[in-house]
Amino acid sequence: MQELEQAVNRSVRVIPQGEGRVTIEKDLSSEEMILNMGPQHPSTHGVLRLECKTDGEVVTEAEPYLGYLHRCFEKHAEVVDYPGIVPFVDRMDYLAAMNSEFAYCIAVEKLLDVEIPRRVEFMRVIVSELNRIASHLVAIGTYAIDLGAFTPFLFCFRDREHIMSLLEWASGARMLYNYIWIGGASFDFPPGFKERTAEFVNYFRPKALELQRLLTENEIFVKRTKGIGMMPPDVAVNYGWSGPMLRGSGVEWDLRKHDPYSIYPELDFKVCVPDGKHSDIGDSLSRHLVRAYEMEESLSMIEQCLDKMPDANGFDPRSAIAKRIRPKAGEVYGRAENPRGELGFYIVSDGKSTKPVRCKARSSCFVNLSAMKELSMGQLIPDLVAIIGSIDIVLGEVDR
Repeated sequence: MQELEQAVNRSVRVIPQGEGRVTIEKDLSSEEMILNMGPQHPSTHGVLRLECKTDGEVVTEAEPYLGYLHRCFEKHAEVVDYPGIVPFVDRMDYLAAMNSEFAYCIAVEKLLDVEIPRRVEFMRVIVSELNRIASHLVAIGTYAIDLGAFTPFLFCFRDREHIMSLLEWASGARMLYNYIWIGGASFDFPPGFKERTAEFVNYFRPKALELQRLLTENEIFVKRTKGIGMMPPDVAVNYGWSGPMLRGSGVEWDLRKHDPYSIYPELDFKVCVPDGKHSDIGDSLSRHLVRAYEMEESLSMIEQCLDKMPDANGFDPRSAIAKRIRPKAGEVYGRAENPRGELGFYIVSDGKSTKPVRCKARSSCFVNLSAMKELSMGQLIPDLVAIIGSIDIVLGEVDR
């Protein structure tokens, strides 16, 4: 009791005011508080928990806790044959399943050392770039609604429906496609697919510019994102960032351009990095702008592929696929540029089994999220929402 009284006395100052009057002033020293954000929170974009240490409204540290969506992908891959892994890959980044299939098939085909038919390569790039646009539309739409802008969210999901219809028409599935197969694809494009895809490109190009203006010219959106969650380029590289996160810090690095695969070397496109006119390079707004610019580049790539793709002429995209895949003994790492960054697969084969000995997935979402401490330090609690949204995570790929 005496110690408590002494503590109270230390926190109070008596200031003489003259004529026998005094003023009692309390020392309002702040204390660290731990605040849990999630796992059931709409702005965490899935079951993610952030343990935030705060000093008043200022975040001193934010530690992400994962594993709420863990589904043992890598262990499953050890007991499923190579073609059977493709549907599991779909369920990692379920917003960009085509791109994930592409990366996995690149790795296995590298191990098999097989040549892919030229028409299939164009088909893969077309569906992957369509899926990239659809993924960025979800990222931009949900980011806008996280920060209080409702109209862009409706615009994004309205236009995403056109892409979902095209991909469903090609594959028979709406989100989890199982379309890009090892050595080929499950189906050729249906008659009229090229024409409808060209119509979508013409329709969406002005819509993309309208959406970009709707947010970048919105004063509230800019104030909520500009200068928030700064990440210098050297720190981004050291964290292993990739995709729009790395390019948002001003680093011009894109696997489609700098470690090209498929028919990307034949396409004319630029790597999108912020110019600093609208944002502070490395902030949350820069990462948003990169995704907005990339949609325009994807439209250009789709147009080029539609023009260059060879005609079908009775072509079967499954003709190059062996019924039972048994690669030679060895190990390989294959990677591709996903909407969220580099997705890679490290595969080990013993040369005897039709199942991989090891299939390790390198998740860009997991790596990008690992810098949450760096991004959140010194920010306000409401800014955490803007920072998480700018990372654009999919917990299915983070946890795997």
